[in-house]
Amino acid sequence: MIDKNKPVAVTGADGFIGSHLTQMLLAQGYKVRALAQYNSFNNWGWLEEVRRITDAPDRLEVVSGDVRDPNFCRELVRGCGTVFHLAALIAIPYSYIAPDSYVDTNVKGTLNMCQAARDAGVDRLIVTSTSEVYGTAQYVPIPETHPRQPQSPYSATKIGADAIALSFYNAFELPVVVARPFNTYGPRQSARAFIPTVISQIAAGMTRIKVGDLTPTRDFNFVTDTCRGFIALASADGIEGREINIATGTEISMGDTLRTIAKVMGRDVEFVVDPARLRPSKSEVRRLCGDNSVITSLTDWRPEVSLEEGLRRTVEWFTSDGHSEGYKADIYNV
Repeated sequence: MIDKNKPVAVTGADGFIGSHLTQMLLAQGYKVRALAQYNSFNNWGWLEEVRRITDAPDRLEVVSGDVRDPNFCRELVRGCGTVFHLAALIAIPYSYIAPDSYVDTNVKGTLNMCQAARDAGVDRLIVTSTSEVYGTAQYVPIPETHPRQPQSPYSATKIGADAIALSFYNAFELPVVVARPFNTYGPRQSARAFIPTVISQIAAGMTRIKVGDLTPTRDFNFVTDTCRGFIALASADGIEGREINIATGTEISMGDTLRTIAKVMGRDVEFVVDPARLRPSKSEVRRLCGDNSVITSLTDWRPEVSLEEGLRRTVEWFTSDGHSEGYKADIYNV
């Protein structure tokens, strides 16, 4: 179990999944040391919203910094029991433009966190992977033993980060677990992602919705299910050195996902393929559907939120409190 007598550290806490994980940990009574990437505006990203709505502000310690600095990482995890490492560059299109940045943040950042966790003697380090490391499924459902296929610079750096983490388990007995969530969605997801860009365009009153390829399939996890999976893997005994999927075991095409969003929003819209949103043909991951038998055998985790219910909650968030206004629906975010 996670030791409540020690702070829990979360890197990438200012982002989409990290902010929800921080919020969930606070709700469960943990003290959280949450990392927001340093910036001169002192803006804490989505942690600003978490801080506003949490009923336990005294248990939230926000720290500004950068996982690319090894000295900072050592200070960040000092005295912590469990560390959730989510900080990463994740946008696949941007990785075509700036791959060196992805190596610095995803590979070197993970190396820095592993070294820091080892030096601090943490109880467990959860390193966040991605289903993109599998590439297009050679068979489904995809188990953790599926071959790795680096179909983008982003996925290549995540394969490298996973390998770094597992090497620290094998070489130094670092108590690390690689958590591999499939396609997480929900409130606060970044504008460059598929579901938010569709919702934001419809919410802005557009009737011709610009999209990329509608034929690939994805295994969508609502964000609270993903966060419960992280916490389950942090709490389970004897799973150090494992790579473990967090997946529903189901798949749906992008086209059917869009039709479901339009249904939930009660709008009659037309979807138009925008060439700028298409990946290079060999880089597009055509099919993802994860095998969740490992996590369901090792923990009591099960997916709880259906896709339609998750999309309803996501649409409700986007269309309330002015949230959609910050998403710039008329601009394609790489």
